[in-house]
Order: sequence, then structure tokens, then C-alpha cells
Amino acid sequence: MRALLVVNPTATTTRPRTREVLVSALSTELDLEVAETTHRGHAIELGTRAAREKFDVIVALGGDGTVNEVVNGLLVDGPSGDLPALGVVPGGSANVFIRALGGPRDPVDATGLLLEALRANRRRTIGLGRVNDRWFIFCAGYGLDAAVVGRVERARSNGKTATPGLYVRSAVAQYFRGPERTMSSIELKLDAPPSDGVDSETEPSGRFAAVIVQNCSPWTYLGPRPVNPCPEASFDAGLDFLAARALRLPSTLRTVQQILSSKPDPRGREIVRRHDLSGFVLRSDTPLAAQVDGDYLGELTELRFAGVPHALRVVV
Repeated sequence: MRALLVVNPTATTTRPRTREVLVSALSTELDLEVAETTHRGHAIELGTRAAREKFDVIVALGGDGTVNEVVNGLLVDGPSGDLPALGVVPGGSANVFIRALGGPRDPVDATGLLLEALRANRRRTIGLGRVNDRWFIFCAGYGLDAAVVGRVERARSNGKTATPGLYVRSAVAQYFRGPERTMSSIELKLDAPPSDGVDSETEPSGRFAAVIVQNCSPWTYLGPRPVNPCPEASFDAGLDFLAARALRLPSTLRTVQQILSSKPDPRGREIVRRHDLSGFVLRSDTPLAAQVDGDYLGELTELRFAGVPHALRVVV
């Protein structure tokens, strides 16, 4: 079986010696080619190469950002049944995707499970999200959460490690110092009625301060704790979102408590949630921060979302 292993050498939680052991283990059972990323976007190029050179499998060894780039490379020409299947060995700080699939966080355990799945020819086809020209696997955001991602990226570029503590400190700082708390500039338009039969008259009205989009549950993890704004989200359904009309301190604290609960069910006068959507559009006259899978996209005025079923084969 011909495989391309895409390695992010700066991955947060894997050491060079660990990566050598993992490469050796995979090489025993695969016709393996190893490629290390050298710059942002390199994994996209490698994913495209794997698709066009008809590899059987592409394995991403890194964090969720590496996985996202690989997927965007694989799907550069759109979903197809003859694309390489994706395998993941976690090497980041959160590793949301593999955990959402039920896989282990430990890279050695994940490699063993990946080899076992390859021997048994276990595959799963999942739906993905698309926003503008970018694919995403598990989440996207517009407003406050994306601004927090941008703040964390700046901290990492200054040598900080992406820990749960860094995200919490960045979220608190952005909430109190950023402009998002006092703005409600996002307009939301559904492309079609929700597929669960909800009438189109229930389309949200008014403007919103922040929107979180999920393609699976949970949205992310705070260390071991799942963070779950849209607990019904699934790889086997369309997209879900949670939109906040305002970010006043009392209601925001209540929503945070709800999404961190062991039985999350965020609700309230300021909250709108929708499940299993085929698509929707977010617009803001003022450019706002946007992110996909924890990767900061910059400040944008329009995001066009689509849920794409059966888009990717995954080795599980």
C-alpha cells in the first residue's frame, strides 16, 4: 500500500525521537514516503500531490492545522471516490479531529490503531464543511472566538506554547480589550430551510455579535474537557451553528457555563442555534475575525458556508 506521511516537525507534542519511532513503525507495513513541511501551506501542496499521484493513503502527523491543510490539498479538485484515504497521528495541542473520531491522543497508540485499521481495511466516509474557498473538518468561527485564535497565533509566533491556559488568557483578554463585546454587526441568511423540517420562517432575524459553526461534536477541547456549543453536530449531518446576539458579561458567562457542562444545551434570549444545515451566509459591514479548525483566516466581511456530505474517506 503506497502512503505519503506528511510530518509537521514543529508539532507541539511530538519529539524528533518519537517521530522516528512512528515513521519506522509505519514503514514496516507501508510503501512509505515521508515529507516534512517547511512553511505554511506546504501540507496543502503535499495533499494535492498525493491526490494527483494516486497514493492509497495520506497520513498527517501533526496538529489540527496540519490535518486541515492536508484535507484542503486532497480536495483541491473536489471530493472523489478515488482520492487517498486520510489517516491521522496526533501531534498538536488539542487534536480535536482524531478525538472526535474516537481515536487516542497519544501518537504511539494512534499509530498502532492506524496500522490495525489499515490491515482490516477500515474506512469511514464523513461530511465536511466549506467556507468561501476553504474546507474545514470540525469547526469555524466568526467574531470573538476567531479573534481569540488570532491572538493565540500571534503569541505562538513570539515563542509561546499553545496550552489550554494560553487560550483561556487570550479569551479573557480579547473579551475585555477587543471590540467584539460591544458589536453586533453579523447578518445571517440561511441558504435553505434546515433539513430537519423546520420552516424557513424561523430564519434568525436581527444581527449577531459572534457565530460558532460545528461539523462535529465537540467544537474543541479545553485540556480534557470538551467544549460543546452545538452538542448535536455530527460528521454524518449538515452544519450546526450557535449565534450570540450580544456578548454581555452575565449572558456570556452563562453560555460558557452551559457549553462546558457535562450535559451541554446552550440556550437563552441571546442565543440562536440551528442543526443540520446545508448552507448559510454570514455578513458584516465591519470586517471581523474568521477561523477554520483553529487556523486564523484574517478579518473578512462575508463567509459563505456549505455542508458537503460524504466528502472524505478516513482510516479509523
